[in-house]
Amino acid sequence: GALLRREGLPINHKRVERLWREAGLTQPRKGRRPTGESVPVKATHADHVWTYDFIHDRTVGGGALRMLTVEDEYTREGLAVEVGRSMPAGQVKAVLRELFEERQPPGYIRSDNGPEFIAHELTGWLTEQGVQTHHIAPGSPWQNAYGESFNAALRRECLNQELFHGVLDAKAKTGLWRRRYNRQRPHSALGYRTPEEFRDGVRIPLLERGQPSTYHRRQEN
Repeated sequence: GALLRREGLPINHKRVERLWREAGLTQPRKGRRPTGESVPVKATHADHVWTYDFIHDRTVGGGALRMLTVEDEYTREGLAVEVGRSMPAGQVKAVLRELFEERQPPGYIRSDNGPEFIAHELTGWLTEQGVQTHHIAPGSPWQNAYGESFNAALRRECLNQELFHGVLDAKAKTGLWRRRYNRQRPHSALGYRTPEEFRDGVRIPLLERGQPSTYHRRQEN
């Protein structure tokens, strides 16, 4: 609905739901979604806290694909989806170095306790860059709620929809998805703005079910 409203199309949610049912489409049952309220070191501004993680897939020939995802927890921007057959600590470091040069090093970077993320080569270098590391507690994925949400969207909207014929093909398709995610996909938590619009302070007069978003009501009061 939010995407259609951004296109200037008047829609009625009951009609959309009816057409959805008539088309035989289904939606996974909603479980309890992480809110980020219990996340340690919660981001308060852009480039305050980044999160990075791995997600896996395969090519049509059965070859392994390993993808490093990096997200800004405050703006929800997907900063990188780096694809390879493997992803050792040295390659993770190279991806981060390029992002630091493009933007700036974050105050914190969050991850699990995977061997690549706790490798001395990487953690020592991050300390030199002035970046504090935060490793989530084992078995506590809710402490990385934003990274989990980003990876779930990547899986649902790209990996489950595409066939990958090799690393270069996967790079191209995930790169296109990341650009759409940042530039075209509105987020309710961002006042129905895209991550880039939120980062740049763009205001979107979007109506959700005929009512202004709560974000804009708060801003206008």
